[in-house]
Amino acid sequence: MYKAGTRFIWLLTLLWGPGNFLTVKRGGSAGYVNVTEYNQLPKVCNVDGFKDWFKVDKFCVKYFSKPLNFSEAEFSCRAKAPGGHLVSVHGKNANYDLLAIVTKFNPKNLRIWLGGYELFKSGKFLWIDGTFWDYEIWTPGEPSSLFGSAEECVEMNWNHVAKWNDDSCSAKKNYICAFKRKGLMDE
Repeated sequence: MYKAGTRFIWLLTLLWGPGNFLTVKRGGSAGYVNVTEYNQLPKVCNVDGFKDWFKVDKFCVKYFSKPLNFSEAEFSCRAKAPGGHLVSVHGKNANYDLLAIVTKFNPKNLRIWLGGYELFKSGKFLWIDGTFWDYEIWTPGEPSSLFGSAEECVEMNWNHVAKWNDDSCSAKKNYICAFKRKGLMDE
């Protein structure tokens, strides 16, 4: 599927290119996402005081480029919006909306905290906002550290764009905050 050197050129483009890797087309092999289909930002959140946030599903979300560990990022989200938490993801379209936001604001560092975590090293993941865990899209081989590992928090864009990984909660990453819209805005 790939000609020799294609992956190397793609890697060079990501690392030292102009930052707009969404124009790079990739093949359809497992683990790769054609992000050119998902590069449009979602609509702006129409809630007073939150016009620089975006609508993703039933939430208003915003990207923050100050690397924090998982707990610090969660507390930061709680301080930034009423009912704020690290973002939960409930479907493919929401996942790609988050990718579009991260790509727009920080194309050279796509890794972000999501609001997912492993419950007491049980192998079961939950969303920190209390919503139901009804969607997941792990990087192949992930989550790799279940049942007792130090990797208990969920990040996006670690090794495969738009896919998830379990990582140490003490690692510092950029993050996306979210709060539920609760019918406060026009659809």
